[in-house]
Amino acid sequence: MHASRAVPTALAGALVAVLAACSPAAGGARTSDKPAAAPGASPAAAEAPRSRPSASAPPATSFAPASTPSPSGTPEPPGSARTRPATLSIPSIGLADLRVVPYEGTTDDWPGTRIQDRGVAASPYGERGGAGPGEVGNYLVTAHRLSAGGPLRDLPSLGVGESVLVASGGKIYKYRITEHRTTSFRSARSLAEQRAAVPGFPGRTATQPMITISTCATPEDNAEGNFWRDDRNNPEHRIDRVGVIADVHDTTG
Repeated sequence: MHASRAVPTALAGALVAVLAACSPAAGGARTSDKPAAAPGASPAAAEAPRSRPSASAPPATSFAPASTPSPSGTPEPPGSARTRPATLSIPSIGLADLRVVPYEGTTDDWPGTRIQDRGVAASPYGERGGAGPGEVGNYLVTAHRLSAGGPLRDLPSLGVGESVLVASGGKIYKYRITEHRTTSFRSARSLAEQRAAVPGFPGRTATQPMITISTCATPEDNAEGNFWRDDRNNPEHRIDRVGVIADVHDTTG
């Protein structure tokens, strides 16, 4: 685990991107993500250990990106960014322009899993989803680690202080990673913490943009003898990287 670091105050914000739902194969091998019946109890059957954050959430900072002028100069209404596609780039792990497809739902449900199976990232919105790029709240992004090209194969090496870039609607939103978290699919509390507007704090009102990027912990679970899978072949645990916004600029700037 890594300790949280201070985030630049120019446009302090936070973003959490969740990228998950991978195949059950260990050791980073590419395998099929076709859904399989859960061999054990259902995710709601038992309450497993809660999420394991490496640090507390960053202090709230005033930020209102929903009012950021669009390229036409007209302020965008809140929520308008939520249904726009985006691209995700993480220079430190060699990820460039991964397509992020928005959909109505929640992290790693069937619609989101089918999107990830196409080799792209999924981002849920709506009542059980998250915020949009640059919006106040938790921008959730999930993608495969082992299958469908494994776009997030190197997410575990993404460290605190490193940058994540999200391009959408003529803007580039730069987030800085502040925290490492582990989510358990067998714990309702852990899932609520991952999906909260302020990651790790269900029920708290968001005041800044955050991102959660999530992918599977299949190799780690297998190494510990944990072969539990849900009905979509997801392992129990997710590797999450949480960040806050550090800068916003036009794509032509």
